[in-house]
Amino acid sequence: MEYTLEVFLDDYRLGKIKGSSVESNIETAFGGELKVLKVKVGEEVKGDILKAFETARIDSRACITDTPVAFKRALFEEIAKQKSLGEEVVKAVLANIDSIKEQAAKESDYLPAPEIETE
Repeated sequence: MEYTLEVFLDDYRLGKIKGSSVESNIETAFGGELKVLKVKVGEEVKGDILKAFETARIDSRACITDTPVAFKRALFEEIAKQKSLGEEVVKAVLANIDSIKEQAAKESDYLPAPEIETE
């Protein structure tokens, strides 16, 4: 089975891939409001991602979601570097998984849980 990792793009990221072959693979989401790149991976890489991040899961679209921001950032940087959306970009990111896990562990310091008002 094939699984998908989605990488959402802002103006900065669009600028980094402008003119590359990756640019032609940009898709839109949410009624055209967001731009996204999709990286397809197989069973082995999917398993590696799920093992690496306890929050990661597979949704009903066979999309791997709930990965840490540090992983998503590293994935985009590797896409921009290799100018590719192949499985090899994910494998290159997973080769640095220890560093990414360290960065991901710090995310809760930057992304505190929302405050919920009770009445």
